[in-house]
Amino acid sequence: MSYIIKGETGDWEIVVGLEVHCEVISKAKLFSGAPTAFGAEANTQVSFVDAGFPGMLPVINHECVEQAIKTGMGLNATVNKKSIFARKNYYYADLPNGYQISQSDKPIISDGYIDVDLENGETRRIGIERLHLEQDAGKLMHDQHPSKSFVDLNRAGVALMEIVSRPDIRSPEEAGAYLRELRSIVRYIGSCDGNMDEGSMRCDANVSVRHPGDPLGTRAEIKNVNSIRFVMQAIEYEAKRQVELLEEGGKVVQETRKFDSVKGITKTMRSKETAVDYRYFYDPDLIPLRLSDETIEKCRKEMPELPSAKKNRFVKDFGLPAYDAGQLVAEKEIAEYFEAAAKGHDAKKVANYIMGDLFATLNKLGKSIKESPVSPENLGRMVDLINDGTISSRIAKDVFQFMVDEGKSPDQIVEEKGLKQVTDTSAIEKIIDDVINENPDKVAEYRSGKDKLLGWFVGQTMKASKGKANPGMLNDLLKKKLAG
Repeated sequence: MSYIIKGETGDWEIVVGLEVHCEVISKAKLFSGAPTAFGAEANTQVSFVDAGFPGMLPVINHECVEQAIKTGMGLNATVNKKSIFARKNYYYADLPNGYQISQSDKPIISDGYIDVDLENGETRRIGIERLHLEQDAGKLMHDQHPSKSFVDLNRAGVALMEIVSRPDIRSPEEAGAYLRELRSIVRYIGSCDGNMDEGSMRCDANVSVRHPGDPLGTRAEIKNVNSIRFVMQAIEYEAKRQVELLEEGGKVVQETRKFDSVKGITKTMRSKETAVDYRYFYDPDLIPLRLSDETIEKCRKEMPELPSAKKNRFVKDFGLPAYDAGQLVAEKEIAEYFEAAAKGHDAKKVANYIMGDLFATLNKLGKSIKESPVSPENLGRMVDLINDGTISSRIAKDVFQFMVDEGKSPDQIVEEKGLKQVTDTSAIEKIIDDVINENPDKVAEYRSGKDKLLGWFVGQTMKASKGKANPGMLNDLLKKKLAG
């Protein structure tokens, strides 16, 4: 779905490619045995290799390689049996060696894609150019001393998967959908936790604009955006900035920009008029990485059911709409909760309660689905009580809240609170008679042709029954009584 910007010179189209850095889940770094725990005291997880000591040789971490292979499979990509590590040369204070070990022209993964679902029901295929393994850099700390900067090398050498999309994205919405799907895939696989707020998943967005059908325009790169919402905002702002600049007769320069999330704007960081010469050359300390058929097959057998496959199964097996299924598979834990709650119950109603009342409750409590105060078994049982007429949908709201507050089963709550639905015809008639006798003026208005007052009578009668009256029975009896 193209996002068109209307300008004085005609329509403008956004062209976006994303580079996503995913920190690999591994107990050790890419080329050393140093630990990788998040939040450790500065410079306590650093080996001589990470610190760039002379004579220290890198040794590949096989776990990181297997995580990259599985991720490539999740991206419908080609796993290259031979890949080569190279030195990417640049100087920065938190890069002790003066170069980063990365992959250049021979990455471990290439030519993939993921399909993303948009809110309008459309599905878009976004191409993946490559996934390569590389080292992360350290972290500079400028707030520890009034006149000095310090460096924390805990993160130096941590394995990253850089996933580069093709310039197939045409709107901020598509960018958001792509990132959500990508994060979901790596989380299902277990190759990255996808926590953008902790920096374990970071995004660079390359944005350009053009008149539809024209060649690609000059792009600006927005670096290190740490939330999906901010990525979408940055793309939208940057595209409009470029359109305004071009329509005023200006020129878009190739540069690196940063996103100011407070002001919602992008700012120049540094010019990039020409490609930076990183002087790539194959790392002489590392032989080419060659993958055996056995290794690739081992990784394939360890692959979980991915979100797209799970979504299709939910649609087929549970009869869910595609949108509902997509919401439920976004997180592995949510999908597992739904399957447990839906087993043997009304899956559509279970899905509705999860996406409605349960999500709202968890959001209010600040809890994850794994910390849900309502067990999946209790939620499924509550749906049964609605379907068999024991409680009404209205009473179910109260039962659900009691389950949240007290952690009891719905059967126990209904029994203790006296919430069983009234289905006794004579009892409902008695309540209706009382409401009619107390409101003769409203009865007269209804009988004179004001049919809309039926809803008022229904509300009053339900209120008098404390929500326990069977709605279907109540409506039928009420119409008969009001007709005289």
